[in-house]
Amino acid sequence: MKAISYDLRGLKCPLPVLKTRRKLQSLESGALIRVETTDPLAGIDIPHLCNEDGHDLVEIEKTEGGHRFLIRKR
Repeated sequence: MKAISYDLRGLKCPLPVLKTRRKLQSLESGALIRVETTDPLAGIDIPHLCNEDGHDLVEIEKTEGGHRFLIRKR
């Protein structure tokens, strides 16, 4: 299954986590989404969102300007 790319670079807290949550709600169960952020707090907030909502955080990658997350919707 190919991951959907979701570019949230340039957005500041709390927008990346709010937009990620909204996007996940619109996806089918099992869908993969790759989220790109530049907000330093997303490194804490996105894993917390996944834990809280029961999504599988498949991968976290540190990028030059922030983070890239691969999430599988529960």
